[in-house]
Amino acid sequence: MSNATTPEATTAAACALPTPADAPAAHVEVRTWQGPTAPERLGMLRRAKSIAIVGASNNPSRASYFVGTYLLSSSPYDVYFVNPMADEILGHKAYASLADLPVVPDVVDVFRKHDDLPGVAQEAVDIGAKTLWLQLGSWNEEAAAIAEAAGLDVVMDRCVKIEHARFHGGLHLAGFDTGVISSKRQVVA
Repeated sequence: MSNATTPEATTAAACALPTPADAPAAHVEVRTWQGPTAPERLGMLRRAKSIAIVGASNNPSRASYFVGTYLLSSSPYDVYFVNPMADEILGHKAYASLADLPVVPDVVDVFRKHDDLPGVAQEAVDIGAKTLWLQLGSWNEEAAAIAEAAGLDVVMDRCVKIEHARFHGGLHLAGFDTGVISSKRQVVA
């Protein structure tokens, strides 16, 4: 077996939240919350017209940049970027908060640290969003409880880019779908 990184691992890593090398060990939370099924997630994405990316970045090495690029180029959504430190991201105006957006986004896709998630959930509730989506690597049951109590759909620890591509036949863009259907082991030249 080679040490090469698989395309699946590469794309998942691109969607995951970064962890600074000097950061303390990741927050570990017991997972009791049950997320939506694949058909339910597909329904959320099909109903959505707009997505706000909270914690968006202009840094190409950040997951939010990768996801924003994909959503702008390969999805039908109106995409809004939320970052109080930026004026523009990927050629689009950046907003300081969800409350500053010109529309109520259907999906609030969150790239923020664990301790910030309940506050972002409350902001999503306050503006009337329909779905709170916590990116790959993010799990916060308090945030989920806040959003669900107000009637929002919640997705945690999943990448909106990967889910959209998976449901809409775009995983080949990241190297997942080889187009070959076979039970035989593929020979690598």
